Amino acid sequence: MNDIYYVEDDESISQTVKEFLGQHGYSVFVYTTIEAAKKAFGSACPMLALLDWNMPDGSGRELSRWIRSKWKELPVILLTVRGDSRDIVSGFQSGADDYVVKPFELEVLLLRIEALLRRCGDVSRQYLSCGGISLDQKRMLVFSEGNEVDLSPSEYQLLLYLLQNKGIIVTRKQLLERVWDNSGNFVNDNTLTVAMKRLREKLHKPECLKTVRSIGYRMEEQR
Repeated sequence: MNDIYYVEDDESISQTVKEFLGQHGYSVFVYTTIEAAKKAFGSACPMLALLDWNMPDGSGRELSRWIRSKWKELPVILLTVRGDSRDIVSGFQSGADDYVVKPFELEVLLLRIEALLRRCGDVSRQYLSCGGISLDQKRMLVFSEGNEVDLSPSEYQLLLYLLQNKGIIVTRKQLLERVWDNSGNFVNDNTLTVAMKRLREKLHKPECLKTVRSIGYRMEEQR
């Protein structure tokens, strides 16, 4: 996965960057508002985020803080005309890993991206997301609409398996075997029903978690 999320409201700049990075193997997804970017993060985690400082509905610096609160290891680069040392310090304090002042050379931006990815690696596979739910596999943390959710071990394993198979129907038998049988515990079908009910309640009954009648469950993005 070579996805980069680019939050930028200037179309001429974003398209130039998108085209250039695309020529070097990256898939750049441009979001013109912070709201749109947050929605995208709720569906999938990229390998890196590029954030403009001044956005029509907020600050890239605040978006950086929001990202860092949920995706601790995701590489973030701020792109801005603000070159004052106080602004640079503020940008790093917001959680950004690098800071590029506009105007910038595309080749320099590419080198900074590649250098950052060499240090951090591709952490996108560490994070699973769907419909406002995000799961950090390394830290074993779950968030719903930005708030951390406390799950039991079995609830966490249920959610993990469903997210790992997003878009695919997972049968009740598969879930029982995956979550309980592997632990050597004998359970009946009602155990899964109760656990799923509790999981849904803790996640505030998310629309992305679907019941496939008489078969199982599926995680899917809402259109």
